[in-house]
Amino acid sequence: MNSLLYLIAVILVIGWLLGVFFYSVGGLIHILLVLAVISVILRLISGRTV
Repeated sequence: MNSLLYLIAVILVIGWLLGVFFYSVGGLIHILLVLAVISVILRLISGRTV
């Protein structure tokens, strides 16, 4: 479960970067970035390193 959150965060950040470069999805891509940041923050709060 711990590495799953990290994996989801990495996938969301990669999706955000792709969306920024291609700019075809619009505002949805920023939601992906926010979800990635939230998952990293949750991982840090739980006491584990990123």
